Amino acid sequence: MRLRRKRRLLRAMRKSQQLRTVQDHTSHIREGDVLLVSTVRDEAVRMPYFLQYYRNLGVDHFLFVDNDSADGFMDLVAGQRDVSVWYTSASYKSANFGVDWMNALKRRYAHGHWTLVVDPDEFFIYPFCDTRPINALTDWLDNSSIRSFSAMLLDMYPKGRLDEFSYQPGQDPLEIASWFDAGNYTISKNREYGNLWIQGGPRARAFFADEPYRAPALNKIPLVKWDRHYAYVSSTHTLLPRGLNLVYEEWGGEKASGILLHTKFLDTFAHKAGEEMVRKQHYAGSYEYSAYVTHLKDNPNFWCKWSEKYINWRQLEILGLMSKGNWA
Repeated sequence: MRLRRKRRLLRAMRKSQQLRTVQDHTSHIREGDVLLVSTVRDEAVRMPYFLQYYRNLGVDHFLFVDNDSADGFMDLVAGQRDVSVWYTSASYKSANFGVDWMNALKRRYAHGHWTLVVDPDEFFIYPFCDTRPINALTDWLDNSSIRSFSAMLLDMYPKGRLDEFSYQPGQDPLEIASWFDAGNYTISKNREYGNLWIQGGPRARAFFADEPYRAPALNKIPLVKWDRHYAYVSSTHTLLPRGLNLVYEEWGGEKASGILLHTKFLDTFAHKAGEEMVRKQHYAGSYEYSAYVTHLKDNPNFWCKWSEKYINWRQLEILGLMSKGNWA
């Protein structure tokens, strides 16, 4: 595992040569700041609310990799002192789906910082997030000697056709995509890395009903007290060193955990899925996006009679989808 981690870090250093600095405000990063790292491509429509949401949560600095956006993303964030941006037109797939680029940035800028790694359509919630800023969580994690914090990806969707509601810049996507599957999840353990593997939800039942083993992984570890010797292996599903993946109790009890509200399924999704199927820059030759496009032609509607409407984090804890553990 140690050799594998070194290879990941060397790979990230090589891929960092593909990044060109566009806006560098990293001199404003201070000790104790919470950082957020993300790779974006044509996500300008989501950025106003995304930035507002995470600033309100307590994120201090954003580090973006812009993978050849053509929608004015840079114009949107230009001059914002808490935003740094690196540009590349290189292959997302060949950079391990952006993981190599982000590992490189974290190695250079995030050492010693609690760091969130999320996509532009993911919104992190944690116990007491409605009353406590994120540094309350990271302080508790520090005091508890916990280095990594898990959050299951929860697919959100509207009640009705995806193309029935038009998403507007600055809008909270949960105003549209406010429903989720409360059950139908499976969980197993990855013996190689020790992390949990979770599948299910609306994508499994809508797109992969005949091949549930091919459904997307929903287990993520998005928040880590970063060290320059750490590396993500596969998205934020898996980390090295291996011990960072132990975000659950093996002998009973519960560790605190969160949720990533996944707001992919807006009216913008069908176009993006078609584009990504052609680009083939995602995992397994974009097989997942091929399934999306095929299904959405016939039935662009995820809602069913078992769908639950999102209220707050306490609702998700009651349903067993997240836990406050022993954080009181």
